[in-house]
Amino acid sequence: MKRTNATLADGREMLYFDDDDAADREVHDARELPGVSTASQLRLDPLLDEWIMMAAHRQGRTFLPAKDECPLCPSTGDRQTEIPSSNYTVAVFENRFPSLSMHAVPDRHAVNHPLVGFRPGLGRCEVVCFTSDHHARFADLTAKHARLVVDAWADRTSALSEIDGIEQIFCFENRGREIGVTLGHPHGQIYAYPFVTPRTRRMWEVARRYRAEAGGDLHSDVISAERAAGERILIETGHWVAFVPAAARWPVEVHVYPLRRVRTIPELTDAERDDFAELYLDLLRRFDRLYDAPLPYISAWHQGPVSDLDDLGYLHLQLFSVRRGPDKLKHLAGSEAAMEAFVTDVLPEDIARRLREI
Repeated sequence: MKRTNATLADGREMLYFDDDDAADREVHDARELPGVSTASQLRLDPLLDEWIMMAAHRQGRTFLPAKDECPLCPSTGDRQTEIPSSNYTVAVFENRFPSLSMHAVPDRHAVNHPLVGFRPGLGRCEVVCFTSDHHARFADLTAKHARLVVDAWADRTSALSEIDGIEQIFCFENRGREIGVTLGHPHGQIYAYPFVTPRTRRMWEVARRYRAEAGGDLHSDVISAERAAGERILIETGHWVAFVPAAARWPVEVHVYPLRRVRTIPELTDAERDDFAELYLDLLRRFDRLYDAPLPYISAWHQGPVSDLDDLGYLHLQLFSVRRGPDKLKHLAGSEAAMEAFVTDVLPEDIARRLREI
């Protein structure tokens, strides 16, 4: 893999990833850009002990531009974009409208509440452009190209984990307007959080309790139980297993685990990365054939936090969709949005059967 570093006109870092060592990418950004906002802040919810990211400057971010105005397409002679080069394979750059910033210096007087913790929103948000083809989907990539994306995730996880104060790295993709995507170009994001996220913290608590009571690793035992049951297994390879979880929250939900327990993407071997690329493309293509239109989805990597002294992390991917029928969406209403108590409309075993049959 070849990595080429560049600096955008406003000082943000960007990188090109190529599997061809001869690839030559443009690194000069000729635009005139204003500085990136440094106003991100964190406020601690005293009722839930959870950090909330405040980034009011994101109200002005780019929203569903036409193809000829897409900021993630390659630059041309008469139009400069976020990508200075006229072509690229995979590109990663700091978000122009970040939820977190390494330069955050918010106004401390903005919070007038003795019980609400406050600190600058120090962290980093990156955009990962999967391909220069505006009309492609991740599912359209070749296995070799998808493997390059995995390598880019690994590279960024390693680099961002070295930043002082960063506690967790989250690689993800939002796909589809129904999810709230504001740019149609195939891309994902990476958040480097200065805290352990509520979902991961809860997983830790449950896994720690399970270890104390049952003496085993919760994730490993969940995988073993699903493999033994078999009815929710979708794909199993030499290195990975994909299944619909027995207690799925979402209408379409698949969890993907490596059979060898690792904590983070960088720990995956070459063989495991190659195998994942093939399996993941298979899954995404099944998702898009489930109904008559491409399925909106969120693809979320759960990696162990930077500091995992209790060794509770188990790398896995959770892939899920809000579509519960050809023309129906799962909206988070009262029980889900207010109480986080999910009600599902589709049995996991039925979705597993349908995805297997595709």
